[in-house]
Formats: sequence, structure tokens, C-alpha cells
Amino acid sequence: MAEKNWPIYGEISGPVVMIGFGSIGRGTLPLIERHFKFDKARMTVVDPSGENRKLLDERGIAVVNEHVTKDNYKKLLTPLLTKGGGQGFCVNLSVDTGSVDLMRLCRKLGVLYIDTVVEPWLGFYFDAEADNASRTNYALRETLLEEKRKHPGGPTAVSTCGANPGMVSWFVKQALVNLGKDIGLDFEEPATSDREGWAKLMKKVGVKGVHIAERDTQRTKKPKPLNVFWNTWSVEGFISEGLQPAELGWGTHEKWMPKNARQHKHGSKAAIFLEQPGANTRVRTWCPTPGPQYGFLVTHNEAISIADFFTVTNKKGKVTYRPTCHYAYHPCNDAVLSLHEMFGAAGKAQPVHHVLDENELVDGSDELGVLLYGHDLNAYWYGSQLSLAEARKLAPNQNATGLQVTSAVLAGMVWALENPNSGIVEADEMDFQRCLEVQMPYLGPVKGYYTEWTPLADRPGLFPEDIDEKDPWQFRNILVR
Repeated sequence: MAEKNWPIYGEISGPVVMIGFGSIGRGTLPLIERHFKFDKARMTVVDPSGENRKLLDERGIAVVNEHVTKDNYKKLLTPLLTKGGGQGFCVNLSVDTGSVDLMRLCRKLGVLYIDTVVEPWLGFYFDAEADNASRTNYALRETLLEEKRKHPGGPTAVSTCGANPGMVSWFVKQALVNLGKDIGLDFEEPATSDREGWAKLMKKVGVKGVHIAERDTQRTKKPKPLNVFWNTWSVEGFISEGLQPAELGWGTHEKWMPKNARQHKHGSKAAIFLEQPGANTRVRTWCPTPGPQYGFLVTHNEAISIADFFTVTNKKGKVTYRPTCHYAYHPCNDAVLSLHEMFGAAGKAQPVHHVLDENELVDGSDELGVLLYGHDLNAYWYGSQLSLAEARKLAPNQNATGLQVTSAVLAGMVWALENPNSGIVEADEMDFQRCLEVQMPYLGPVKGYYTEWTPLADRPGLFPEDIDEKDPWQFRNILVR
């Protein structure tokens, strides 16, 4: 691994508690060690598994082998978060942990907090008695926003700050600035807090929508065995979100809606959902290396938060502009095969779940960016093209997918330390330039690409289709039916 004089961004004066030590936890730990001053004797990892225990024992970091549950979280975490004084930091990287409850506890204790998803307590994702509207990320986000409205200000809690959601919200702003300049618009970049200014800029640039367009080409030395789910990041996390309803921010330019689409009755109403699982819903999208590709319309928080953030309303409160926004994800080929097996078996997950680490993978990259489309220059992709080889050089214990996530967690932690009394914040509300400044050294090439591709291109043309040929960027043309 290349030696470098890495910057120290600040000091965590209190204890550090990491919840979860799977693939993202073990990749985040060396970045925390590299970039912060903190008392290692007051760091604790809470994780029921002993799988990665060796990494922690080598560092002398305490481990609590327990599940964090709705019944025990206060009793379990309070002494760990307050041990020895100072301001503690809770880094929640676990599944099945109620994010809103945890951040409420942390803020009550004066502790900084960060997570990568609005995570519910165990049972939410597969609750057969709940209707699909209540199983959406829209519903989960509404619980976060309600907490924010009830308890404004106070210690900073950064919500949903990984690669996506997280980094991609910063990419959208940078891409929008780049696009505005390239189109030749005369504008001033809005301030971080100027939500209305950013929304009006996107409307002025003429963006109809945003794909979080990703292609993971990392591949293994050996073929995937039957009845095993392989992925380059948390299998449990991917299955959970993949079996939630497909969700997307719903733009004002859309003229057509799928028959199984449903609108929300409460909140911002910035998104809709489909009565089908996201990981079994395909969309047409584009990434620089493969060009046109299929992606899965897996629900993600950023699909809703980005659409909401860039909404323009008139004086009467009526929405006059909103972009369509959704994830369009082509995971690694082994994960695609794993999904086909799972859905072929009536959605029952394989008994063995395995995250492919940097030693099992032979090559490939994770190309993750944002595709801003529908404007005068057609479509613009901006993002990270991080290879496995580069990830190995930059940081230990993770593949390319993992490093895009862990470096975003690092950026969010730096921002929280520098802005410790900002209350509950989403990535869209953070200083995107500062966050990208911290994260860029870990992202490989970060570039922008223009393309003339539209969803009307590269179709077989052998069968009749129900498409809108006059408006290429309608969701009608993007959804694979």
C-alpha cells in the first residue's frame, strides 16, 4: 500500500462507538485511525459476530458481541458513549438498528452521530402485515424528518451518508455547476444552505431527471457456487432494500405512470413507489465504460431526498418543478446471478451470504456517478471510476465498492466534527465541496462525460413497444416492461 502523509482532520475528544463490523465497518476503521486523533482505549465495536475479531484484537479495541435491539440500546450504548468524558462519536454501520432512535439517544447525550441509511429495527423489511407504503424508504425518511421538526438544532447527527445515499448528493451539485457552466449560463453558485437557490438552478439548467447510475465490474477468481448469495458489500443490506418496493422521486415533466405505481398521501409527496420489488425492476441507463445498460431500480434514500431538495414551489406552495430521481444499479455479475436465483426461488434468500473481499476479487471497478439528463446537452454523467487495484493501494480491508462508502463516512464525520451543532442533516444539506475535498483522494478518477444516448436508443426494434417517441426522457421509456 502506498505510503502518504495523510491529513489529520480533527480530534474526537470522547469515546468512539462503532455499531456493526461487517465489510463497511472493517473498511471504515483504518480511515478513522488514519485521519482522527482519538483515544483508542475508549473505542468500542458492538457487533454480534466474531468474524472480523482479529482486526480489533490486533489494535486493542474493545468488542461487545451483542445485537443492538429496541429493548437494550439505551442500557447497552449509554455507558459506552459517555465513558471518560469529552464528546463521543457514534458510527452506526449495522443493519436492523433503529437509526432515528439511536440518533435521538446520541443527541440527548451530546454525542455526534452518523449512519449510511435510515435503518429500521429488525422485522421492518419483511413485515407481512404492513402495507407496501409503510415499507418504503419514503416512510422511513418521514420518521427522520419528523424527528428533525420536533427537535431542531443541537448536536449533529448525519443521516444516510455513505456512497449512495451520501456522496451522490454531493456529486449532483458538482455536476449541476459543471453543466451550468458548459451550457453557458450566467449564474452564481448558491450557498450550501440555499435550498431554493439550488432547486432554481437545476430548473434553469433544464435537468429533467437524475439517475444514480452505477456499474460494478469486479469479478472473482472462482465462479459462484449454487445456493449462495455473493455481493461486493452487505448481502443482508442489499436483500433488504432489494425486496422493498421500487421507489423513485417523481418529476414534474412525467406524463405517464405505471399501473402499479402508488402515490403517497402524506409528507412532501416527492416520490412514488411501485407494487413490485426494486431488485426485480429494471431500467435503462448509461455509464461511461459500458455505455447503455440495464440497472435495477432499487429503492434508496437519495432518490427521494434529491427530488425533494431540488423542488421549486410558487408562493402558493404549488410544486412548479421537480426532477425525477432514482437508482439504476448494475451490481457485480455474481450479485446479479444471486438475485436471479433468489427471485426464482419465490424471493427466498440463499442460506449462505458472503461479501467478496479484496483478496477474492481479481479485477474490475465500481463506476458510480450521477446522470443528469433532459437538458440542452442531453445527458451528463459525473462520478467515481474506482478500480479494485486502486482501492488496494489506497486503503486496507476493502474493495472498490467498500472504499466509495467508507470514504463518504469519513467525509461525513469530518463535516460533523467541524459543524458539531447542526442538528439532524441529510447529505443534500452539507457543504458538498468540503465533503468531496475530504473524499476525493479515495475515489480514483472522478470525471464528467457527455453522451448523446437516450432511452429510445439501442432498443432491439423487433417488437412493438408502448413508448413516447416525442419525449425521450419519459420514465415510460426508461422502465423495462
